[in-house]
Amino acid sequence: MRVRSSAKLLLVASAWLIACCLPEQAGAEVLRLVVGGIDKQIYLPAVLAQRLGYFSEQGLEVELQNDTSGVRAEDKLLAGAVQGVVGFYDHTIVLQAKGKFVRSVVQFSRAPGEALVSSSKLPPLGSPAALAGRTLGVAGLGSSTQLLTQYFGLINGVKISQMNFITFESSSAFVEGMRHGRIDAGMTTEPAISSLVAAGQAHLMIDLRTPASSVAAIGGNYPGACLYLSALWIDTHRDQTQRLVNAFVKALRYIDAHSAEEIAALLPASVVGADRKIYVSALAASKSMFISDGVMPPDGPPTVLKVLNVTSQSVRGKAVDLARTYTNDYVTGVR
Repeated sequence: MRVRSSAKLLLVASAWLIACCLPEQAGAEVLRLVVGGIDKQIYLPAVLAQRLGYFSEQGLEVELQNDTSGVRAEDKLLAGAVQGVVGFYDHTIVLQAKGKFVRSVVQFSRAPGEALVSSSKLPPLGSPAALAGRTLGVAGLGSSTQLLTQYFGLINGVKISQMNFITFESSSAFVEGMRHGRIDAGMTTEPAISSLVAAGQAHLMIDLRTPASSVAAIGGNYPGACLYLSALWIDTHRDQTQRLVNAFVKALRYIDAHSAEEIAALLPASVVGADRKIYVSALAASKSMFISDGVMPPDGPPTVLKVLNVTSQSVRGKAVDLARTYTNDYVTGVR
């Protein structure tokens, strides 16, 4: 009996010692992040952080959920069904205008990484003024693709009522929609843009895939993809927030330090798509949009607010405190 008791005590002591020495697992909680399209290059840091084991390295168990609807992602975040959204920074401004506070904690890009394209079944449309009366494809109602398409139409004299939008749940659905003549023009991301242009099925109208082309088109850096979280969740989960940011910044540094070919080699076929060469060339051409340290560009938030004041009824005329839409505290804390 004494031998059994001693063995039991030794087992308990060993288990306690192991538990104390293991890295903290953030309460063993599964952190659920919605990604606005896992196959889109603009959200590459999320896929890489998972593929390279950066979440596990931080003692986190992270589940990436694919959902291309920005509105659905917002609803899930505000309802507490997920802990964060890998989506566009503009949602933080729109939500604040509605009295709901979320913040970007790590900024992936300084450009939208998108382009406005028109169908090659039509003569080149040229100016966005030609969008009047056209059927336009976007990722979703209220998405960055719709807001930016509206912006270019409105500043070129097109009325909201003259733009007819069709939504597509995925980039591949957008490609098929344009190929089969369901839309005249629209805004999408890589690798869909390059796939359509290379096949001669689309004309490039406005290019927002690099910082230089975005500044030329919009007038400033336009922060696109980011990780945004509820302000309340950030305040009550500072350690987990820092760990998440650590993982994403490591992924951004990896993108900065490696070639498009090296990055593509890490990705599954479901992300790269059917034409690996197009994926690699598209990434190589637009890789400069990513921010290696995740810091928000200072002129970015005012540029996005300028666009939303034109396109969003929720934002127009509202007092928005841009300082409450993002924070650099966690990216500057990465070691």
